[in-house]
Amino acid sequence: MTIYKKSVYCLNCEECNRKSDLFRLLNEEEIRIINEDRFEVQFKPGENIAKQGTNLTHIVNITSGLAKIYIEGINDRNLLLNIAGANSIICGPGVFTDQRYQFSITALEPCSVCFISVENFKKVIHTNREFNVKFLEHQNLKEAMLYDKLISLTQKQMHGKIADALIYLSEKIYKSNDFELTISRQDLADMTAMSKDSAIRILKELEKDGIIQINGRKISIPGMEALKEISAKG
Repeated sequence: MTIYKKSVYCLNCEECNRKSDLFRLLNEEEIRIINEDRFEVQFKPGENIAKQGTNLTHIVNITSGLAKIYIEGINDRNLLLNIAGANSIICGPGVFTDQRYQFSITALEPCSVCFISVENFKKVIHTNREFNVKFLEHQNLKEAMLYDKLISLTQKQMHGKIADALIYLSEKIYKSNDFELTISRQDLADMTAMSKDSAIRILKELEKDGIIQINGRKISIPGMEALKEISAKG
C-alpha cells in the first residue's frame, strides 16, 4: 500500500537536503512557489509512481531510491527507456503539450518521490531565466540519450544491445563494475527490445566468455573493455 506522508527529510523545499541542483538556482520567493501544493509519497518496489496516459498535474522528483521509466507498448510489451535515481526530475513532453504522461514510472526499490505542481513549476520557469535554461539543458541531455538508445535498438545485434544495457547500468546507475541488479531479467529484456529468453541467452554467452560473472542478482564485469568493444561493433 502506498504511504502518503512526508518523510523526516521533507520539511519544505528550502530546507530539503536532497533537492536537485536545478532547484538551487531558485531564490526564496521561487522556492516558496515550488513548495505550494507539493507533497511527498513513499513507494514500495513494484508500485506505480505514474501511469502512461493519465493526467500530468505534477512533476516527479525522486529524492531517494530507483525507478524505471518505460513505454507501455503493443501486446503488453514494454520498452524501458531509462532508470532514474535520487534527484531525478521527470516530466516529459506532456508538460507543454497534452498534459498527459507519455510513459509509466514504477519503483524498483523503496522510493521517496516529491510531486511538484506543474503550474507552479511553469511559473518559476517564466520568472527565472537561468532556471529555464538549465531545465532545457536537462531535458536536452535526456533527449540525446534517447537518440543513442534508438541507434542501439535499431542498428545493433543482440550482443551489442545487451552490452549497451550492461555498460549503462554499470556506469550510469550503479557506478561500479560490480553491482546487484534491482531490475528483473524481464526489465533487462525490455531495455533492449528483446525477448526475456534471448536476453538470458546472451548473458550466459557473455558469462561463458569470461566478460561478465553472474551470481543470482549480482553481476561483475571483469571484461569491461571487451564489453565496450562488443558495443562499438554492434
